Amino acid sequence: MILLTAALAGTASWAQSSAAAAAAATPAQPSRPPVEQRQLKPGDYIAAVVNSDIVAASEVVQRTERMRDEARRRGENVSNELLHKQALDSLIDERAVVTYARENGPRVDEPELDRVVANVATQNKLTMDELRKRLAADGIDFKRFRENLRDQMLSERVREREVQGRIRITDGDIDKYLDEKKAALQGREQLNIAQILVTVPEGAGPVVEGERRARAQAALARVKAGEDFAKVAKEFSEDANKDRGGEIGLRSADKLPDVFVEAVKGLQKGELRPELLRSAAGFHVMKLLDRETGKASINVVVQTHARHILLRPSEQLSPEQATRRLSEFKRQIEAGRATFEELARLNSEDGSAQEGGDLGWVSPGGFVPEFEEAMDALPLKGISNPVPSRFGVHLIQVLERRDVVLDSKQLREQARNALRERKYDEAYNEWMKELRARAFIETREWLD
Repeated sequence: MILLTAALAGTASWAQSSAAAAAAATPAQPSRPPVEQRQLKPGDYIAAVVNSDIVAASEVVQRTERMRDEARRRGENVSNELLHKQALDSLIDERAVVTYARENGPRVDEPELDRVVANVATQNKLTMDELRKRLAADGIDFKRFRENLRDQMLSERVREREVQGRIRITDGDIDKYLDEKKAALQGREQLNIAQILVTVPEGAGPVVEGERRARAQAALARVKAGEDFAKVAKEFSEDANKDRGGEIGLRSADKLPDVFVEAVKGLQKGELRPELLRSAAGFHVMKLLDRETGKASINVVVQTHARHILLRPSEQLSPEQATRRLSEFKRQIEAGRATFEELARLNSEDGSAQEGGDLGWVSPGGFVPEFEEAMDALPLKGISNPVPSRFGVHLIQVLERRDVVLDSKQLREQARNALRERKYDEAYNEWMKELRARAFIETREWLD
């Protein structure tokens, strides 16, 4: 299966979300432009004409089947008629974006496109000649393949430019956001927890799990017997904080994993949890070092150093396939058969791939909400399950965390970023509604 590379758009993932908003627009249709029809295969039909492009009936059938499979896996029972409409609407949206991008988007020059095509070959462990042969065997014209990549790059860039350009954040908006944040922090509990982590690989059998539990129990026993927690942590723990005696640092309770907060709920300062905690990462020996209330400051933030592997859903790679592929990557990493860094270099579809997926240090609000929520729930060195976002599907690992005091300018910029994310979906739906209203759209009857 051919995977798409760095700058390509996850068109299926974002176009479907706008179908309802776009369908609500019922403008008078513009005059029909000349249609540069893509070549239809024998026996295929035109399902819709969108500006200078078409939607083939076979595409609607394939998209409908994929959406049916996705609904089935979610346990949803959706009528064929509704699935068909959603599939056609999502394809019309995609064509509306790409035809607009061809006319109004930044150019994608040939050398840049050559690099993207070469990356596709590299990620699939193919030479360029082998890539051509693989495409030919799948009935895909190489020139058309290149143009599809160009279209997707254009669509991604235009989408971000147009949507971000619609979002307006005033000083008043920022002041209100910061006031709300201050109010929310009043009385919020902060915890400083130390832990000794003994990891358990995902899918480990009873024997391995028993061995790891025994090791954690041995560490717990030594601490109970009076040994210094920090000393035992340095010897036993597999957490990145072991050199600090397992100390995680003072964190707002809502920025810690729920299982951690619950585990120390009844403990007093300096008290050891008398039994092990089992989490998805492994076995934890836990001690509550400190508990504070009402001392949190909006100027003090927890920055996170994380890395990720990004796969972008496309016609060649469904969201479910991307999820399964990332789940397999996670199993390989946890079993020691591959490293996160090397898998990111070979497979990640964004600019961080060359750095092993490294995203650097980022303050709260620096990532899209769904990514940040999953990242914040991870312990140090923890690896997430696949996380969908508007950019694709991610596998995330947290490398480090640190407390940083922001000055006034940095604090307001962080607030601006958070507000932009809040307003993104609304701005995107409005843009799609207007884009579809301006487009020439003609749907045609055809037998499914």
